Amino acid sequence: MLETHSEAPDFKLPDKDGNIISLSDFRGKKVVLYFYPKDNTPGCTRQACAFAEKNDDFEKLNAVVIGISKDNETSHQKFATKHNLPFILLSDKELEVIKAYDVWQEKKAYGKVSMGVVRSAYIIDEKGIIEKVMPKVKPDTNAIEALEYLQSLQ
Repeated sequence: MLETHSEAPDFKLPDKDGNIISLSDFRGKKVVLYFYPKDNTPGCTRQACAFAEKNDDFEKLNAVVIGISKDNETSHQKFATKHNLPFILLSDKELEVIKAYDVWQEKKAYGKVSMGVVRSAYIIDEKGIIEKVMPKVKPDTNAIEALEYLQSLQ
């Protein structure tokens, strides 16, 4: 995982509609950047729905939520529509950003070892500096923990 107080790697990735989004587009706002393994899987759906439920609270704190996975734009579009997700989902099919944020790691499940996206989040300040690192987050508590952190700064 990247360290707090370091500059967040900028990126350019397509959203669910094919628009190219950069981290630098959000200078002046806090960014909750979360990485997740796969659209429409149970944990990832719970995590996304929790962020959707709290989206207005994040916006009131001048924060934007961005989810990134290696799924393609079509998958993101279906996922966002099915679950009414109001925040940005970005597609990183080439794993460039996923690797830059050090969330492409060895995972062990059911005795098998493979590489994959470790569910993680970063809170990035208005100047593009990593303010908080949230490694190996739980899908059911990630959104509320990020929100509580941002509220604690008020």
